Amino acid sequence: MKPPSSQEWATHVGSRVVVRIRDGQGLRDVLGELLAVDGRTLRVEGRRGPVEVPLSLVVAGKPVPPKARRAAPPHRALSVADLELTMAKHWQADEQDWLGGWLLRASGGFTKRANSVLAVGEPGMPMDVAVMEVVDWYTERGLRPVAAAPEPRLGDEDSAALLAATAAFEAAGWQPVPDNSTAVLTAPVAELRNRPLPDGLTITLTDEPDPAWMRQYEYRGQAVPEHGIRLLSSAPHQVFASVRTAAGEVVGMARGSGAEGWTGLTAMKVEPAWRRRGLALALIAAIAEWGWQQRSLSMYLQVVESNTGALATYAKAGFTFHHRYGYLRPVDQADQAD
Repeated sequence: MKPPSSQEWATHVGSRVVVRIRDGQGLRDVLGELLAVDGRTLRVEGRRGPVEVPLSLVVAGKPVPPKARRAAPPHRALSVADLELTMAKHWQADEQDWLGGWLLRASGGFTKRANSVLAVGEPGMPMDVAVMEVVDWYTERGLRPVAAAPEPRLGDEDSAALLAATAAFEAAGWQPVPDNSTAVLTAPVAELRNRPLPDGLTITLTDEPDPAWMRQYEYRGQAVPEHGIRLLSSAPHQVFASVRTAAGEVVGMARGSGAEGWTGLTAMKVEPAWRRRGLALALIAAIAEWGWQQRSLSMYLQVVESNTGALATYAKAGFTFHHRYGYLRPVDQADQAD
């Protein structure tokens, strides 16, 4: 297998990677966070500190999931914070900045995932000051400040940091955005594969969304602006699945993404007249098979908890609950008038 190029490695900076090298000691692996890439060298944060790896010695390598935080199957082992940061790699905003361990994201207002601060670590300053910094950052970009608020899991070591961040925003008068409680579901990729498709239909996979796929894509009734299209292709790897009739009509669709050793499932839709025929399960299987070929072991998806039909479909496919998140935003006069 041909090792990744310097340009391919550059897309994984900040991710945990394993690099196999051949030198005077034979074959050996370097595991850790990829800190930097130039035309000749990888810089990896190993167990004993940074390691300089000449690209000329690399024979293979890939991103791997963050270190497991609990004894559990891979799709259950990540903490809430680690999985949230992993998912952020699958839907990368046009503009991203770090405020200590808080990730600031802006993409012209299209989707809250790409236009909210992900406060899952320590901001490196007093919490009240960090909240004001968040407000200033979004105000400078003409966006209303929004904070993602993941709920911690019992026993996760990041629980205190998640609770502290939520408390800081609430102390500043921020309130939950209504009807935005979202469940994060996970499943092992191997168990999602090999679902049949009804006769007369085919699934096509493309590296970019073709015009037929884009005509079907929508996000809560919003038209898709240019920065929304960029978000669809913002992961290190993605695939666009379409279920087509013999006449070429697209009656089902989904997006798969690959980053951090995980497969993501987004933008899944089946036309109403074609529901309850197994198309959703077949789409999930197609994305899972693609992820399996990418050597991914786990898949995640995000679904608004009020969408009970989708929750039932995903449970039937084999997904289970990992955690939930909502959003917080400052109260303004329009909110007070509601």
